[in-house]
Amino acid sequence: IYHMKEHSLLVEKYRPTNIDNYVGNESIKNTIKSYIDQNDIQNLLFYGPAGTGKTTLAKLCVRNLDCDYLYINASDERGIETIRDKVSSFASVASFKPLKVVILDEADYLTPQAQASLRNTIEAFHQNCRFILTCNYINRIIDPLQSRCKMFNVIPPSKSEVANHLKGILNTEEIKHNINDLAKVVKQYYPDLRKMLNSLQGNIHKGELNIEGDKENSDKIKELVDILISGGNPTQLRTALV
Repeated sequence: IYHMKEHSLLVEKYRPTNIDNYVGNESIKNTIKSYIDQNDIQNLLFYGPAGTGKTTLAKLCVRNLDCDYLYINASDERGIETIRDKVSSFASVASFKPLKVVILDEADYLTPQAQASLRNTIEAFHQNCRFILTCNYINRIIDPLQSRCKMFNVIPPSKSEVANHLKGILNTEEIKHNINDLAKVVKQYYPDLRKMLNSLQGNIHKGELNIEGDKENSDKIKELVDILISGGNPTQLRTALV
């Protein structure tokens, strides 16, 4: 099921390389599949909470398209010079691929001046270059950029989907684990899948997962585990996870 890569970090090792392995957001996945089939995309803007897979979706697009791409983390390179020097240069250079794509990750960190410059760059190179923006806070993206992109609200997968996904990873890694520990991690860090994976990895010792827990919550955790195992209805699961 999972594509194995040479990474020591679980969060990187199990970053999906195929859209079918992405957890949740089925309607967005179907739209991206149609883009991949025609080897073209619109300008896209993925927004939503941290750790829910916006960057993963952006990278899945470029990995499965016949394209050259440029990735920029806008939280590190947030000024107008990044747009003028890096983005515009990339967009203007000839390519042997049929498409060029610029990923601007965490675009809500771009300064207003940089966002205004990006708007002009998108217009100037609309024939041969597409842009994918990700952000946590959509209100920090200027309206002219929003109007030039197809916007997708990336929502977290359900807690049961996340739990099954993490269990699959632990089984693949042959990590001994108690499902109570897995439930604790999901409960504590949901919806941030990245934090869950990092927490799991930080608590693996000699091939076994061991999460220090609060005994007061043991009954509630057991209830959650029982529901997950028995495939209980959504109402039961929501009640147990509150």
